Order: sequence, then C-alpha cells, then structure tokens
Amino acid sequence: MHYHHLYADGTGESHWRTVEVTLTDRDFAPPAKSIEVSDPENAARLLYLRLRAGWDEPIHPTPIRQKLICTAGAVDVTASDGEVRRITRGNVWFMEDKTGKGHHTRVIGDADFECVIVQLE
Repeated sequence: MHYHHLYADGTGESHWRTVEVTLTDRDFAPPAKSIEVSDPENAARLLYLRLRAGWDEPIHPTPIRQKLICTAGAVDVTASDGEVRRITRGNVWFMEDKTGKGHHTRVIGDADFECVIVQLE
C-alpha cells in the first residue's frame, strides 16, 4: 500500500515521491481476528469534491495539508519540477505543497473526477 506525496522543498519547487504505508497486524475490531492496519493520523475535516470533465486549473499551492482519495475519474497533476502523476480511482494523493510554486491539475478524459478529501489541519 502506498500514496503519492506532493511537497515543496526549501526553494519552493514542488516534487513527487511515493510513500509506502506500514501496516501492522493488530486487534482492531474485537472480537474479529486481528487485521493489518496503519498507525492512526489525526484529521480535522472530511469533504467530497467533484471536478467536471474538461476542468483545467491554474497552477497553485494546496491551501491546507490534505489527503485525497480518488473514487472516480482521473486527473494529471504536474509538480513545478515537471513530474506528472496520474491520479485514478483508488489512488491516494497527499498534498503538502502549501508554499512555493504549487502544482497544476487537469481532468483527463470524458468522466468527472470525484474524490474524498481528508483535511489534516
């Protein structure tokens, strides 16, 4: 299991990296058998978002640290260093580029892009 992490370095350039999620076998929902689960993360808000087919935004940083879970459609997201990642159904994208040059997002194809966003601050 992994997620796509978009962050800004000290010079304001945004970059991608892939982060592997560590799962540990734990008693999560007794009396059910133990399951593999990650360490918890604090969350402030949860919201749902739709970008209509054809949506193509200007470059911007994320307004808040947040994780996006794609439920439908696809977007291409370009970091300021030029690396592009395609976010599709089932992908998790951690946006942490709150400062600097930001990123560009464009909906790919004829389908709307739909997601759940978990804001962390």
